[in-house]
Amino acid sequence: MAKDLFKRYMPQFAAFKDHPKLQFFGRLLHDPRLWHFNRHSLAGGMGIGLFAAFLPMPLQMFPAAALSIFFRVNLPLAVSLVWISNPFTMPPIIYVAYQLGAWVLGENAQAMEFSLSSEWVLNTLSQAWLPFVIGSFVLSILSGIIGYIGVQMLWRIHVRRAWKQRQLRRISPPSSL
Repeated sequence: MAKDLFKRYMPQFAAFKDHPKLQFFGRLLHDPRLWHFNRHSLAGGMGIGLFAAFLPMPLQMFPAAALSIFFRVNLPLAVSLVWISNPFTMPPIIYVAYQLGAWVLGENAQAMEFSLSSEWVLNTLSQAWLPFVIGSFVLSILSGIIGYIGVQMLWRIHVRRAWKQRQLRRISPPSSL
């Protein structure tokens, strides 16, 4: 079942409820709706997690947790998904966000040489911050919507297949050996 797939890979309830960085949410973390494994809760958690993953800010787990609590969707999934953007994936994400933002603004994207230095980062951000920020928000919104709809569709497909298999088992006579 689809629920079992998500449960297998999700962290335990206690790991989030007792996490020291999330304690400022207090008793809100004890809401059982934040830990449900149903189609709506997981789809919402996926949408929020993907949305927060591409936000151009540090500590994306906090907005993911806050939005999960506000919308009462699966908190562990939302918070876990923000780790899509990590030190290894950030360069391609930044590149795609910048290109997308330049396209949305109707600007030509500038070719930039990469250098691992704070001077390069400050110099580049001063020139390309607007396309990057707009591209990041577009990427966040699109990925959140696609994630939400994707989980909804996959869940429905899974339920329909299971329903058809149950119907076939009822119809077909048991084979005798």
